[in-house]
Amino acid sequence: MANDLSHLLQQWYPERDSADWVLGTVYRTEGPCYRKPGATMLFNSLGQQFGLLSGGCLESDIHRHARQVMHSHKAVTLCYDGSDEDDLSYQLGIGCGGTVHILLQPVLAQQQYLQLDAVHQALGTGRDGLLYQRIPDNNGQVESRFMAATPDTGPTAPISRLITEGEQQWLVTRIRPAPHLLIAGGGLDARPLASMAHQLGWRTSLWDPRPANARREHFPSVDRIIQTPADGLDEYARAERVDAAVLMTHNIGLDAAVLETLNSVPLRYCALLGPHHRRAQVLHAAGLSETQLTTPVAGPAGLDIGAELPESIALAILAECHAQLHQRSVRPLSQPA
Repeated sequence: MANDLSHLLQQWYPERDSADWVLGTVYRTEGPCYRKPGATMLFNSLGQQFGLLSGGCLESDIHRHARQVMHSHKAVTLCYDGSDEDDLSYQLGIGCGGTVHILLQPVLAQQQYLQLDAVHQALGTGRDGLLYQRIPDNNGQVESRFMAATPDTGPTAPISRLITEGEQQWLVTRIRPAPHLLIAGGGLDARPLASMAHQLGWRTSLWDPRPANARREHFPSVDRIIQTPADGLDEYARAERVDAAVLMTHNIGLDAAVLETLNSVPLRYCALLGPHHRRAQVLHAAGLSETQLTTPVAGPAGLDIGAELPESIALAILAECHAQLHQRSVRPLSQPA
């Protein structure tokens, strides 16, 4: 996903010393805004932009300010008020009608790259953390620090929040690695699921021991293809921090074997393709009862959106999985909470 922080850092890290860079971060919003606090974007002296801080209407103006930051080496804050007819953002057609506050920081080697190299390494090894960014006063001081997440951080800690330490204000952003999805079954209908998950920026692993399935030419975007016996998937899932699994081998015995071995892994989402009666068959073949499941199995998999074709079925499954991973309801946004 082009706007995901891990993707931005993948673009930045190899070229971190070959150009001047500025990190843009939304640190506060008021009213409806396209991006929320913690959203990031990178600008460089070659004219390149990575990510989004609005719906695309403000980025050119932000880049103009970013070039000034590259020369001054001082952090600055910007404010775009979409409700004020005299404000530039209103004239640019920001559309949302809200107010967005943006922090621009130069990414300098002598200031430890704002700790972005540490963030990049943490995300690459599947570790969580907290990124602290100082909101500058008039002197434009640049300061960031990155701390590994602790058990006290908690899985439901806010994504971003403003805090005050002494007389200084900081934006604290929870940094999480991309979700890791394990797809069991490398048939035709798994192709759009793997492709869409990759577009979301997720890590994807594909398991299928059958030689005719899970061929690399049909799954070019998956990070790893596994063709070992199912009884080793639990060790793989723990070592590689798998968050979610979708069982879609179209074979009751294979689905049961995967479910049995993954039942010892604390997944955050597990789904089984097929109708209700097939779910009962797979549980029986796996020797598991409902009370023995460590992770509830969503079966049939996905949300009821009228899906019939592989692409819409993949959309339904990923929407349900996304909501579960983010601990959100699946109500329409147009309905009151």
